[in-house]
Amino acid sequence: MLKQAVVLVGGLGTRLGERTRAVPKPLLEVGGKPFLDHILGELARYPGIEQIVLLAGHRAEQVVERYEGKRRRNASVTVVTEPAQLGTGGALKHAAPLLMERFFLLNGDSFFDFNLLDLAMEAAQSGAVVQMALKRDQAGDRYGRVLLDRDVVKSFLPAGAQPNGPINSGVYCIDRSILDLIGEVPCSLEQSVFPALVARQQLRATLYDGFFIDIGVPADFDRAQTEMPAALRRPAVFFDRDGVLNVDKNYVHKIEDFEWIAGAREAIKLCNDRGYLTFVVTNQAGVARGYYGIEAVHGLHDWMGSELAEVGAHIEEFQYCPFHEDGVVEAFRGFSDRRKPAPGMLLDCLKGWPVRTEGSLLVGDKLHDLEAAVAAGLVGHLFEGGDLASFLEPRLR
Repeated sequence: MLKQAVVLVGGLGTRLGERTRAVPKPLLEVGGKPFLDHILGELARYPGIEQIVLLAGHRAEQVVERYEGKRRRNASVTVVTEPAQLGTGGALKHAAPLLMERFFLLNGDSFFDFNLLDLAMEAAQSGAVVQMALKRDQAGDRYGRVLLDRDVVKSFLPAGAQPNGPINSGVYCIDRSILDLIGEVPCSLEQSVFPALVARQQLRATLYDGFFIDIGVPADFDRAQTEMPAALRRPAVFFDRDGVLNVDKNYVHKIEDFEWIAGAREAIKLCNDRGYLTFVVTNQAGVARGYYGIEAVHGLHDWMGSELAEVGAHIEEFQYCPFHEDGVVEAFRGFSDRRKPAPGMLLDCLKGWPVRTEGSLLVGDKLHDLEAAVAAGLVGHLFEGGDLASFLEPRLR
């Protein structure tokens, strides 16, 4: 599981003219907040990412002031400041002491909505030094194109050479051995390092669909003002846990007792790949009844997260309710508006995440799950067994 994401935020942004004279390009406001905030919000969707490193150059003090030492959900944020303009490769080399064995690398002036964990899985399978995420097709003469032989990058075409075809999205899964290819600085990954990897057949790529925007030119920066906020409001799938994701064996709380429902992990990945936010909403009255503690719930959910990462999937947030009116543990005895059929857990997700209710749905195995969905203004589907991915796929957009 990759735990680190590195974001390049050091460019001058000269094509945006006066806009970037006093402000770093990634800190320009898009949809009411800095563009970089959108990127960090996207990274924070992945619970496994524990560290975000920002490589700052132009007007770096503004990046430091806004982000250094802050957190985005589970991830800490660190800023590394370039002593001079080092280029994308030089910035990476300068940050070498902080880099993990494998990490995500993203450009700070573009946004691509796809499943990052799928890219990590593809990188693990290919063993490439760099696994690129390509936007399958992006119209326009401003983009260079990437030529492939299956998943091996063969060459790059300059901007304007071809009107369509896959483009480099500026998102990569990288092995730190790339540092061995970065020599004198300033150094550009795109112009110096990637051609060397192409020659060694160590540059692989995976094609993805999804919303893509690069704010590097005025027309696209202006377009982003309306398109970004709309793209970031996603539909969601809410999964009950016991009986939907795992076989219900009555108060499951130990890893050795957990058994995935057929197609459960694949169903979650399907949601991730289709751009849905994914949540687990589960009643855990076993805590109130004294069968196990909250630590057991967290431990099992953490383990589920690691199991999902192995297939390129993730859950945005696990929500659980430990209360019950007949509980024997005083701290958790009583009514809770988060316990289904009350909709509290779902409403908390709707408040805390950019969920678009249109197209959102809940999958549960009991009537009280469906009642909670209706109370939250969502569509509920009753799962009565079988393969969960096969059950869910026709119900997604």
